[in-house]
This record gives sequence, structure tokens and C-alpha cells, in this order.
Amino acid sequence: MNLHLGCGKRYIPGFIHVDLADFPHIDHRHEIQTLPMFEDGSADLIYSCHAFEYFDRFEALNLLREWRRVLKTGGTLRLAVPDFEALIQVYRETGDLLKIIGPLHGRMEIMSPQGPSWIYHRTVYDFKLLSSILNEAGFSDVRRYRWQDTLHREHDDCSQAYFPHMDKENGLLTSLNIEATR
Repeated sequence: MNLHLGCGKRYIPGFIHVDLADFPHIDHRHEIQTLPMFEDGSADLIYSCHAFEYFDRFEALNLLREWRRVLKTGGTLRLAVPDFEALIQVYRETGDLLKIIGPLHGRMEIMSPQGPSWIYHRTVYDFKLLSSILNEAGFSDVRRYRWQDTLHREHDDCSQAYFPHMDKENGLLTSLNIEATR
């Protein structure tokens, strides 16, 4: 079983989709902090693309422990978040805060059972910090992954975020794509 957590509008065939949003492809309309609908050790892969940063650094550890609970031993957690180091590089090159303010702060409207609301990015990550949190949550073999080598490579999402926008040949990847093993 492959899970796509915080998928929003993005549908990836072969995945079970979990999000608070109400789209036809959502299999479980639920928050992604807790996954009571899944048994311990039931997922081979958990993929979450640019959703993890919507939780603050104090929530991150418990969130990862819950996701780890759902993964099978040897299963993979694959995360994509804005890459703070790359965003700083973009700012240094351009001197234009508007080029990075979206990935830094985010802003997305969600339709929850209580009605529409706005959510914002609540933290930033670089490889060192995210690796440390993943290790603390019990994950091992933390490494970067290439989106080009994934099951979902044909489904354009923020794991393929570049500066300049969409310049996948010569641009700077501004998504920190990291995976770890349970």
C-alpha cells in the first residue's frame, strides 16, 4: 500500500490519498497528523509533498512517529519540503524577497468540515535539521532522493520546484527531497 498524505489536488494512480480537502480522488478526508484508518505496519511507502512544513517544529516529531507507525519495517517515508538552503541562494542571487516568500511562508485555502480556512507554512528545513528529526523519530538511512527516479515522476508537483520556475534542465531545485527507512 502506498499513501499520499496531504495530496490536495494532486492524484497519483496506485496511491491512497489522504487530505482534508474535498476532491473526488481523496480516499480518506482526514487530517494527516493522525492516521487511525491505517493499521500498524500496513504501508510500503508514504509520500508527502510540501505538506510537512505546515506543521510547526514541535508537532513534527509526533507527526513523523505516527507516519512511522503506519509504515512496514523496511518501508520508505518520502518527503518534499521547501529547501531553506536553496531559497537563501535564490535570495542572494536575486535580492528579491518576492521570489522566495511563497515557499517560505506558504498560504493555502483549505475547505475543512468547519468551512474554508487558510493555512501557512510554520517552519523551514534544511537537510541537516530534517535528517536529525527523522532520526529522532526512529527512521534510518536518511538520504536525498531524485524525483526523476520515483514512481510519481510523471506527476508534476512541488518536489519538482525549480528557480527559475520550471527550468528543470538548468535551474536550481528549491525542494528538499528526502527519504528515510523505517
